Amino acid sequence: MTTESAVTTCFRHPKVESHVRCTRCDRYICPSCMREAAVGHQCVECVQEGARSVRQARTAFGGRISTVPLVTYVLIGLNVLAYLAEMARPSVEDRFDMLGTVPAGYYPEGVAHGEWYRLLTGAFLHLTPAEGTFGIAHILMNMLALWNVGRVVEAQLGRVRYLALYLLSALGGSVLVLLIAPETPTVGASGAIFGLGAAYYVMGRRLGYDMRAVNQYMGGLLLWLVLSAWVTSWQGHLGGLLAGGVVTLAYAYAPRDGRRVLIQAGACVALLVLLLVLTWVKVADLTGGAAA
Repeated sequence: MTTESAVTTCFRHPKVESHVRCTRCDRYICPSCMREAAVGHQCVECVQEGARSVRQARTAFGGRISTVPLVTYVLIGLNVLAYLAEMARPSVEDRFDMLGTVPAGYYPEGVAHGEWYRLLTGAFLHLTPAEGTFGIAHILMNMLALWNVGRVVEAQLGRVRYLALYLLSALGGSVLVLLIAPETPTVGASGAIFGLGAAYYVMGRRLGYDMRAVNQYMGGLLLWLVLSAWVTSWQGHLGGLLAGGVVTLAYAYAPRDGRRVLIQAGACVALLVLLLVLTWVKVADLTGGAAA
């Protein structure tokens, strides 16, 4: 009496004979399906499942760790593209700068007349050389600041939180311009960058940075805030600084448990709602006054 020896084959390739088992699921695997593991070999499916189950490293603020400041690159690129568009067609600035309203007797335009997009588009525009000696320096200084501080903040917050911080800071700057100086056309990323500066300060306090360097940076930022009263828009700078500080405080001091994401997102949404309500109230006041 004779017995035939059982032939084992790869579970993914039934025609390929195999004598090696996956150390995780115990199924037979052929050489093309083997993946080296800490002990023995694993199949492709088990390796993929293991990768999904591994908890990704997070920063102190809950963001995913990334070595590439992608959002900072994109923001700089958008600012540069907008600047090139301004150079090619100067009317772009007049069409998209931050403007609340115009004096009585002029063609109605601005946020008060339905152009709410100006609250954000103005933050991606800058003065051009045709508008004075400060023209090219305006975008160069802002992009240099965005590059230096943005990379640090993005690395700590992660891309989603960082983008929310940037946009809310830009919006905060525009809203304060609308509230205080609605007839003043305003352009520049400075409001958002002041928000990043506030974030850098709050993060430094939270993480125990060498505060001498942080305080020196903040001192320069506050000095520029004062000088901007004669040069650019101090309202936009102050609005961005306040908005960025509020958002980062929520990021930094939210409890590190399952509620953290909800609290951080809730703070961003609450600030957004507040800014939109303030805009609506001011618009109603401006249009009501014009109608009178």
